[in-house]
Amino acid sequence: MKKIETIIRKSKFHAVKEALHQVGVNFFSYWDVTGLGNEKTGQVYRGVSYSTGDIQRRHISIVVNDDFEEITIQTILKSAATGEIGDGKIFVSDINESYRIRTGESGQNTLN
Repeated sequence: MKKIETIIRKSKFHAVKEALHQVGVNFFSYWDVTGLGNEKTGQVYRGVSYSTGDIQRRHISIVVNDDFEEITIQTILKSAATGEIGDGKIFVSDINESYRIRTGESGQNTLN
């Protein structure tokens, strides 16, 4: 099992969510975050300068079976990209075990 965490632009969340649902990834957690990036310059919008490092982001956490890892990553890459600095990051880590609290069941079947 893999844990895929991604930090994306908040404005791209609905596109990512819909794309994930289309490939069969129907369960994930998300929350709003603010962070700092490498970009030191801001953007000007309607005469006001904004720091792109302080743009609101959305953190998504997904646990998938190994066979869903690549399709999940590719789906996020395609649906979250704008081509601009600040599109986000994806992090992948191994999950050793999972448990379904209701039944006490363990293993990959708990993700279904």
